[in-house]
Formats: sequence, C-alpha cells, structure tokens
Amino acid sequence: MAFYAGKKVLIIGGLGFIGSNLAHALVQAGATLSIVDARLEDHGANDFNLSGIADQVSVTMADVRDRAAMTKAVSEQAVIFNIAGQTSHVDSMVEPWLDNDINTRGQLVLLEACRAVNSEVKVVYCGTRAQYGAPQYTPVDEHCPMLPIDIYGVDKLAGELYHFLYQKICGLRAVSLRVNNTYGPRHQMKHAKYGVQNYLLRLALEGKEISVFGDGNQQRDLNYVDDVVQAFLLAGEKEEAVGQAFNLGGQEPLTFVELVAKLIQYAGSGSYKHVPYPPDRAKIETGDFVADIRKAQKILGWEPKVSLDDGLKKTVEFYRQFKQHYF
Repeated sequence: MAFYAGKKVLIIGGLGFIGSNLAHALVQAGATLSIVDARLEDHGANDFNLSGIADQVSVTMADVRDRAAMTKAVSEQAVIFNIAGQTSHVDSMVEPWLDNDINTRGQLVLLEACRAVNSEVKVVYCGTRAQYGAPQYTPVDEHCPMLPIDIYGVDKLAGELYHFLYQKICGLRAVSLRVNNTYGPRHQMKHAKYGVQNYLLRLALEGKEISVFGDGNQQRDLNYVDDVVQAFLLAGEKEEAVGQAFNLGGQEPLTFVELVAKLIQYAGSGSYKHVPYPPDRAKIETGDFVADIRKAQKILGWEPKVSLDDGLKKTVEFYRQFKQHYF
C-alpha cells in the first residue's frame, strides 16, 4: 500500500503470528518499521518469523507493561498496531492476574505513553470475537451485546474500551478489529492454547488423532492470516475508520468437525474421534459464532479473499517446509 511508504510504523507484538505477517506486508509497502515484543515464553514470538526481512526491521525486546520502554517506542510513530497480549482462554481462567496485567494494565501503560509523547497517533487495536462471549444471535454484528464468558474476553473488551476512552481524553485515533479464528503460516505450533485450528493441523500432519469435543457441530468462520493483515493495513490507513470497531470473518461458515476433516484431508494423514467436553473447556465454549462483516466491507473496503481450501493448502505447504522452526 502506497500509504505506508516512508511512514514510521510500530508493531507491538510483532514477532508473533499476526504481527510478523503484518511486518512482512509493511516492509513490502516501504514502511520504516519498528517492532517491540516481550518474547514471553510459549506466546508465539519467533525470530524465524522475520526471515527475509530481519535486516529491514528494528526489533526491541520490551514488555507492553514497561512504561519507559513504551514511551520510547511510541514516540514519533505515525501508526501503531497494538497486537501484544495474552491470548489463551484457558490460561486466563487459570492465571487471571497475568491476563489482567497484560491485557488491561498493559494497555493503560501503552495508552498513557501515547498520551505523554504522541497523543493523536493512529492506533489499531487487535480485539477479539471473545468479547461477545456466547453470542445472542448470528451472524454477529457490532451491535450484538458483548457478554464475555472468560477472563480473556473481559480483559480484551476493557482494552478496547480504554482505546476509545483515550480518543476522547487526548485525541488518540483508535480503531479496533475484532479478530475471528485466524490460521496460516508463522503461528506457534507447540501447543493448543493459542489458535487451536493451527495446532490441530500439526496433529494431522504428524498422523495423530484429533479429539473433537462433543458433536463438533458448532459453526465457525475462519480467516487466512493474509486477509487479516489486509484488514489491519486498511484500518491503519483509512481516517473514516477512527473511533470504529469492526468484526472480521470468513467467506463461508462450517462446523468444527467439518474443519477437522479438511485439516486431515489437506495434511494427507491423521484421524479424529468424538470425546466429551473437558469441564474447563465446556465452561468457555461459545457455541456457534459466525461474524457479520458488512461494516468492514462498507467502511474499510475489506473482503476475505482467500478460500479455506486455498488457505489450508498454503498453510500445509509452509509447515512442511519450515516445521523445524515451529514444531
């Protein structure tokens, strides 16, 4: 995108899945790119994610909760993509203080840093469908009541609200993208706590059996990571997006068990069986979730372009080639 050529851009959480894919796109667009990442254990930060662009990016190891580091990082930036966070639903219920510290207090640290040295910067916040909890209806539009059913969802909702509050307080130009199930290259593949559909692909590639909780008939829509990156780029560019939250979603919904069958199909190996829900998973299961993306289509001009079949083919090819860096 020509908009980013020569602009100073910061990604907080840029060594992880979405952040690193966004970094590749921004380098290609000619941005002067900085990345801040805390490299928290098991959270997906991976230096290999910057393979091919590492010499074109400035990387700083720092935590979003570090006020001095954030104040230095946000200074003079034109656009900030705020993707840092604790993203495990299950972990948020086991270690709620950590989730709250990163996803709520950490957001305040960042926003106060912006207010101090760059008060009207454009900040694109990585929200989540988890803010809605078990939706009151589907497809889920942006007016659907937000009733989170886990600590993660509550803290992410608070983070979004803080961004819009700082828009009123100091003129911050905030946008929130409520990201749906995202899959694709550069995701961590060591465990299922962050991005279960990616980890299930690993199980299939290794010829292992996948456990499908319950009947597996809950509906989902998925986004290939390149489509999500495009939404972030558009949100960072378009001024009409300021002050708005947008749902992201896929082309066509499918059931979870249908997704598992496709993972096995494209991996060429693996199997699945139905098992009862573990108690901890049952408490945070949202049921059907299909996003209404008409607002993003209208204001951002965004459309998911990569079909699930094409996205899975690309993802399988990536991990077959680079599995030693992720498995």
